[in-house]
Amino acid sequence: MDKRVEKIIQMMREDVRGELSLTEFAQSVNLSVWRLCHIFKSDVGMPPIRYLRLLRMERAKVLLESSFLSVKEIAFQVGLNDESHFVRDFKSTYGYSPALYRSRFRSNSTEEHNGNGNGEAEPTKLRKQVLRLAKQSVLPSLQLMVCVFSYLN
Repeated sequence: MDKRVEKIIQMMREDVRGELSLTEFAQSVNLSVWRLCHIFKSDVGMPPIRYLRLLRMERAKVLLESSFLSVKEIAFQVGLNDESHFVRDFKSTYGYSPALYRSRFRSNSTEEHNGNGNGEAEPTKLRKQVLRLAKQSVLPSLQLMVCVFSYLN
């Protein structure tokens, strides 16, 4: 992968809220916007803006699973000020609205702890669903993280 694309991906991960524009990304690696988009799509398989949107949805999913923030607050945390656009993007990415995803995740999480006395969680449908989603993810680091996490638990 081109070092300039790696730098842009790192910048996106550090600032998932999207405070930087495509022009600023391009300037940071001394490329035109057009050339950056061309190289990025060639290396990653999608335009930088789409990749950033997927990063945002991945971050939103983690926040839905691990926090008690409202959907509106999560949308803001990932750089989307319009809740309706956030809900639409999340649903198109994961197949569920953020609220439904959170409730399904929590209900599956409580089922995972089946009261076997030692506090260990057994593999369940939720873990299989998360692994399936991770395998379908365009973010290889998420795939690795989920696989490692599933083996540790």
